[in-house]
Amino acid sequence: MSVVNQIKESAATAIKALYDVEIKATDITVNATKPEFEGDYTIVLFSLVKQLRKAPDAAGNEMGSYLIEKHADLFSSFNVIKGFLNLVVADNYWLSFLAANYNNNSFGHKAKNGKKVMVEYSSPNTNKPLHLGHLRNNFLGWSTAEVLKADGYDIVKTCIVNDRGIHICKSMIAWEMFGNGATPESTNTKGDHFVGDYYVKFNDVYKKEIEELIATGVTKEVAEKEAPIMKAAQQMLVEWEAGKPDVIELWKRMNSWVYKGFDETYKRIGSNFDKVYYESETYLLGKDLVEDGLSKGVFKQKEDGSVWIDLTADGLDEKIVRRKDGTAVYITQDIGLVVNKYEEYKCDQSIYVVGDEQNYHFKVLKLIAQKLGLPSADGIYHLSYGMVELPTGKMKSREGTVVDADDLVDEMISISKQKTEELGKVKDFTADELKELYNTIGLGALKFFLLRVDPKKRMVFNPEESIDFHGFTGPFVQYTHARIKSILRKLADSGSDLSVVSNTLATLEKAVINQLEIFTAVIEEAATEHDPSKMAIYVFNLAKTFNSFYAEHSIANAENAEKKALRLQIAQLTAHTIKTAMQLLGINVPERM
Repeated sequence: MSVVNQIKESAATAIKALYDVEIKATDITVNATKPEFEGDYTIVLFSLVKQLRKAPDAAGNEMGSYLIEKHADLFSSFNVIKGFLNLVVADNYWLSFLAANYNNNSFGHKAKNGKKVMVEYSSPNTNKPLHLGHLRNNFLGWSTAEVLKADGYDIVKTCIVNDRGIHICKSMIAWEMFGNGATPESTNTKGDHFVGDYYVKFNDVYKKEIEELIATGVTKEVAEKEAPIMKAAQQMLVEWEAGKPDVIELWKRMNSWVYKGFDETYKRIGSNFDKVYYESETYLLGKDLVEDGLSKGVFKQKEDGSVWIDLTADGLDEKIVRRKDGTAVYITQDIGLVVNKYEEYKCDQSIYVVGDEQNYHFKVLKLIAQKLGLPSADGIYHLSYGMVELPTGKMKSREGTVVDADDLVDEMISISKQKTEELGKVKDFTADELKELYNTIGLGALKFFLLRVDPKKRMVFNPEESIDFHGFTGPFVQYTHARIKSILRKLADSGSDLSVVSNTLATLEKAVINQLEIFTAVIEEAATEHDPSKMAIYVFNLAKTFNSFYAEHSIANAENAEKKALRLQIAQLTAHTIKTAMQLLGINVPERM
């Protein structure tokens, strides 16, 4: 049990003993003591005084005295300041925690809790390569899954590929019209980039045709409908849905180019899935559920034959679930896929990592699933995240202004090489070791920068700012880990007996152990809130606290053997915790840099 939970339990016991009042431990607020006051943790008394019928200071002194008397193994002293009970945790508690965990390779991870969670992320279209927005999505989804796994959940990582529709036909018709038989191999182009170029080509031609039609006197609205290339794409979609062999063959061929390109990028950025769903295989799902909903009165059919659900009583509006011609809409497929996923995996929760522009869609999806009585309905959770922008502004795929994921990774590796060489500390590295190091630093900087921000917030990504060895960045944390590993290597043969340690703690020694002790609680918080930024903030603060400790206290030249052993234990557990925390963010940490 964490020290905070122990404090809550002890406080609840004290209140029962002193005042014969039952208060749940979870209802007691415990915060880290503010730096200007003496103490490690603070019990907030204001919310308790009404039930205790005691003035805050009186209650604080009585509770503090009781805790010191009954829990001397946990508390060494206390003070009360204006309704806050500040508790000093005994050195023996921190020392016992350190001794029990400094050599524990599973430190931070919980045992399996028997619950299963599906995390769906990435969800690319097969008409263009992955871009900066996809990177935030992939990193957020992958890390959320890993944090949940560390918190004891079984995890299923999934992806839904949007491989059908008019946007796919745009790339196909453009290649058919202008490709002249070219392939990724013949042009030495990565497959997803190759197909994406034809998507941009379609829109260039489409805009030009619209301008030419407007010049003849037609309105813009008419021009957009009558542009020859758009009509050709729409006809291709009709033929695809009819299963025309040559169209299906072209669709499979171009998608195979894209999938090969996607796989290269996923491997490079460390993203993976247990199951991939394809819209072409799922878009007809949900049709039977519409009929079921009609029979239950959940849906209503209008005079033109279309089927709707009225969600106005839920603060939303009416939503169509089947067109008048009997064809499904996008949410019809999603309803069907909800059932499909649950039947296959029986997950307790299904997390959708999708941008905040789809907030309304997922509110509607969950409400419909609940009204249909689907067993998986309450477990639907939309992990909504904000758009990533560059210092130059927004990006647009159809105009070819999107920052390509592969290009960005290349740029990050290039910047990491430049910054590392400027520091001049890698002269003894081989060429292969340098290549791996630059990749580790560059990709780590990218992931950390995109994950350190609360997912709900929009953000601006600045490549140069993300690779700073002294700021709130991945490289700063990576460098701290490498520094600790260097210390441990140098002292490995010193013969220190790590089982014999000091029985007192300096302020900064205790500060590092305190940070280490909350690691499991941070994992739980990040898992509960589906927010990996909690982990990024934690590991940065841990690295910063260790660096302050190490600047003040030598390990190699410690005052005595006991202090040396203590500090080696602190260093060993800190290195392990940094590595584990960064792995939960999908980031590798080098042994030296």
